Amino acid sequence: MERILAEYYIETPYKVEDAAAVLAGEQSSGTFVSVPGETQALKQRFAARVEDIQVLDAVERPSIPGKALPNKAYARARVKVSWSIENFGYNLPVLVSTLQGNLYEISQFTGLKLMDLEVPNSFKEHYRGPRFGIKGSMASCKVSGRPMIGTIIKPSIGLSVGDTVSLVKKLIGAGIDFIKDDELMGSAANSFFDDRVKAIMKVIRDNEQRTGKKVMYAFNISDEIDAMQHKYDLVLKEKGSCAMVSINSVGLTGTKKICDRGELIVHGHRNGWGMLNRHPLLGIEFPAYQKLQRLAGVDQLHVNGIQNKFWESDDSVVASIKSCLQPFLGGDGIVPVVSSGQWGGQAFETYRRTRTTDLLYMAGGGILAHPMGPQAGVTALKAAWAGAVEGLSLEETAKRSPEFSASVKKFSNL
Repeated sequence: MERILAEYYIETPYKVEDAAAVLAGEQSSGTFVSVPGETQALKQRFAARVEDIQVLDAVERPSIPGKALPNKAYARARVKVSWSIENFGYNLPVLVSTLQGNLYEISQFTGLKLMDLEVPNSFKEHYRGPRFGIKGSMASCKVSGRPMIGTIIKPSIGLSVGDTVSLVKKLIGAGIDFIKDDELMGSAANSFFDDRVKAIMKVIRDNEQRTGKKVMYAFNISDEIDAMQHKYDLVLKEKGSCAMVSINSVGLTGTKKICDRGELIVHGHRNGWGMLNRHPLLGIEFPAYQKLQRLAGVDQLHVNGIQNKFWESDDSVVASIKSCLQPFLGGDGIVPVVSSGQWGGQAFETYRRTRTTDLLYMAGGGILAHPMGPQAGVTALKAAWAGAVEGLSLEETAKRSPEFSASVKKFSNL
């Protein structure tokens, strides 16, 4: 029988083998005492199995509250546990309840994080995954050999529809590939969603008719399920190409409902990620997270950025980018969305460490606050990436691009 495998990073004052057995029991057929009907045959078929344990080190103090044992150190280990596919079939909510449910509340653990997961090939028959992914996204924007260059409408809230349209016109004139609503922008009092979509898409369609290039605009459709469907329909009717979903806010099934329609590219915004990941011994690590989102069907997924404005390390960002690019269940990768305090200066380290241009490279202030204007901001980003791919240094690139040189002066010390 096919099995699903999950890897955890744990911390416990108990014997690691005993703690792992508690995890396996709690998340399958077991409870804290034996109960009638819990036969050996039932356990053999449905109980989770501890497949591997690698003890790492120990610390003197617990990472999060849990049971304290006198004169005991807190051991840390990598533990792999598997479940029969019979336990949940092809049901993402039950799968997540198993892999990330009550186990976080088990008192034997003073740290627990889901690091990665593996699902059997039969999942391909039930989950088609991203409909567009990297190839479809790049083709939609007519981009090749470099990242898609994108930005976010700022201020996040407060611009009227007319103000937003004026900014979109400037960005399109600057040669942008991708624009998105901020995740805080839904249908505000002075910028109703329907009005904003109709006005922006008219500008995008007019530009496409003149130039042949269709700029991708990710409208934030995050809402209740029925309202999201209405918003999706409107974007489609107005000949848009992308819908943005705040995937942690609408949940896995809400995200999948939208992705299953398969007519628009789905831009997965992971706002709230820090709540799920920031503690090193609590939550979920990105390799596991992105696989769940790919099962739901997202085409693009935020990964933060090198030298970002948030807490995440460069090593973590690089690992996230690489995990998005890896094939999964026979499908191609999804677009890593690089964002958070980005300008052209980080392109060199990003390319050096990932060796890929299969990215959506997002800069808000890096474009909109460029001293020579948004058009120069877009030009500067393209020049930076061209220099990075050619093997030039930041200084060499600045010498041949006045727009990038101005970016260096403006942003390098921020």
